[in-house]
Amino acid sequence: MVDIHCHILFGMDDGADSTETSLAMAEMAIADGVTHVIATPHANNEYDFIPELVRSRRDEIQSRIGDRLAIATGCDFHLSFENLEALRADPQRFTLNQGDYLLVEFADFAIPASLDQTLHQLQLLGLHPIITHPERNPLIRSQWDRLWAWLRQGCYVQVTAQSIRGGFGRRAQQAAERLLDANAVHFVASDAHNVTTRPLRLKPAFDALAESKGESFARALLEENPRAALESRPLPYRPEPADWKGLENKTESSPPRKRFWFF
Repeated sequence: MVDIHCHILFGMDDGADSTETSLAMAEMAIADGVTHVIATPHANNEYDFIPELVRSRRDEIQSRIGDRLAIATGCDFHLSFENLEALRADPQRFTLNQGDYLLVEFADFAIPASLDQTLHQLQLLGLHPIITHPERNPLIRSQWDRLWAWLRQGCYVQVTAQSIRGGFGRRAQQAAERLLDANAVHFVASDAHNVTTRPLRLKPAFDALAESKGESFARALLEENPRAALESRPLPYRPEPADWKGLENKTESSPPRKRFWFF
């Protein structure tokens, strides 16, 4: 399996907190049947994203783990004005394995109206935006039509492996199931941060999907599409999403609205 979203590099963000934790996460991935991971530290207003430091930390862990696990680099990209300016100047600074795919992280408290145009601008740069863990975002869960609009634009969706097994609570699990049933998921990734509460494990999700939807479906979301993103190739599995209105009576109440000015 290939994991396109994890926080395995120590001291970069709220993920691995030491070299030992990074190595333990790598050993966990190997034991789980993962062959490649893309280390994706946060790039937001809390954590500085420094590609040179990211590569240095990756090289350190790679040298310790050897060829038992291949570690590439990318970023968990937050849509801030500063990040977008830096992205326009050098897109591969943030992309998965310095290719064409970009993890896009949304805030939990506001989704600006201009976001559709922003995602379109990313595509004009030749990038393929991947919307990360929408099943865990209460705003998206209350407005499925927004996610479907991004899918129609050509964006992709990544669901967290733990969500499929209820690791982020019943609401996230139900949302993940609805997205999977609606053919609206292209990747399953760990979004791992440690070896306890947010482990780098994909096999339980693979087994659950293989049992409920067939092994070929599980391979598409955990092997074939992630490897294509790693290698900057077109996705072999690109389903046609069902009508989002089938989910419209299963939404949540929106959180209190906040005034938020976005680029």
